[in-house]
Amino acid sequence: MDLRCIALFAVLALANLPAGVFAQSACPGIHVKILDIRNSTGTVDCALFESSVGFPIDVLNSAMNVMIIKVRRTKARCDFEDIQTGTYALVVIHDENRNGKLDTNWLGIPSEGYGFSNDVKALLGAPSFSAASFRYSGGTLDLTISLHY
Repeated sequence: MDLRCIALFAVLALANLPAGVFAQSACPGIHVKILDIRNSTGTVDCALFESSVGFPIDVLNSAMNVMIIKVRRTKARCDFEDIQTGTYALVVIHDENRNGKLDTNWLGIPSEGYGFSNDVKALLGAPSFSAASFRYSGGTLDLTISLHY
C-alpha cells in the first residue's frame, strides 16, 4: 500500500510541474517571425542569401536556402537550422496567388507583400545586400520582418 501511495504522489507531483520544465530549448539557427501579413491567402516565401549574388530577385538560383510556408491566420515563421556562422540577408515575399514570384503592377511597384532583414525599405528599387545583411554568430537568432504592401 505504501509503494502505491509513493507512486501516486510522484505522478501527481510531476503532473503539476510547469510545461517549460519538459520543453526542449529552441534549435540553433535563424528564426524569422513575419508580421503584418494582410490575409491568409497563399504562401510566405523566405529566402536566405549568403552573398550579394542574385540578391534579392534571383531567389531560386542564388539564395542558399528557401522556405515556402502556408499562411495560417495571417501568421508565419521561417526557421533556418544548421546554418554556419557568417553574414546573411533575408527576403520575405507574401505570394498571395502562389505563382512563385513577387507580382508588380505596370510601373514595377510590388502588388504583393515583401520585406527584408533589418527592416530595410525598398525606395526606388530593391535594397542592397549590405543594407539588409546581418551577422550570424551561431546559436539561436530571432528576427522579425514586417511586410510592406
